[in-house]
Amino acid sequence: MVRKFIMLAAVLLMLGSLAFAAGAREAAPVVTDEGLYGTTMDPRLFTPGKLTVGTGDPVYPPWMLNNDPAGGEGFENGIVYALAAEMGFAHEDVVWVGQTFDQAIAPGAKPYDFAIQQISVTEARSQIVTFSQVYFQPDKAVVALPGSAVEGAASFADLRKANWGVTIGTTDLDYLENILEIRNAAVFDDQIGTFQALQGGFIDATVVSLPVALYVTAVQVPQAKITALLPPDMNDRGHGLLFQKDNPLVEWIDEALTAIIERGVIEDLIGTYLVADVNIVEINQ
Repeated sequence: MVRKFIMLAAVLLMLGSLAFAAGAREAAPVVTDEGLYGTTMDPRLFTPGKLTVGTGDPVYPPWMLNNDPAGGEGFENGIVYALAAEMGFAHEDVVWVGQTFDQAIAPGAKPYDFAIQQISVTEARSQIVTFSQVYFQPDKAVVALPGSAVEGAASFADLRKANWGVTIGTTDLDYLENILEIRNAAVFDDQIGTFQALQGGFIDATVVSLPVALYVTAVQVPQAKITALLPPDMNDRGHGLLFQKDNPLVEWIDEALTAIIERGVIEDLIGTYLVADVNIVEINQ
């Protein structure tokens, strides 16, 4: 069946940035009996006076543009700067820490207050880290070259005939194994390696989130295309901010996240960085 989608096409909308700050209100921290808790000098912060945020290195559109988290242009760094303003932090008081995806989801101490890196909230990950509420749930998409074995596929059985590749440590790998029941997928260390394998013809297809798929097909592998959308994985609840396990900042930051969601900031960011109108076949079984 074919479904009409409002989809995520940041690379097609790289002109201009969302003036989310105009709608963000200045936070009014309340000094309680606990002193500075809930203020920009909260002693629970990794560095009091700063909001320290982990993310990928490098970063990619549509999540962050120009490989520059501090530039504020992009869906995820747009969220962070709106969140920072809500909490009372100035733009220059946001500090970015680069990391790999595996470092982000690993247990143990974190050199930041929270991370934002297209990290899906799952039950397994929640055993070793703590998440905020979900702020975004992307669709899954099949990306392949023209003439691939998945082109024209109409069922999971058709998709299983292809040679698949996927990135290790991602929910994309879980999706292939648990939803599509593909057991022999080639596994790559990062998404660049996966896309290079696709471009070189070593694999027929890969599955990624729709924002990634749009960027790949527009910029990284422009000869590739999105051949299908897939049903959600109920074990993947969507993207959340990631904290060190039981970080005491979670409640404060989650309250600020709720505030910007309710004010429509994230919907505005979606409209700025993640929108295109297309029809794509959806495969459900």
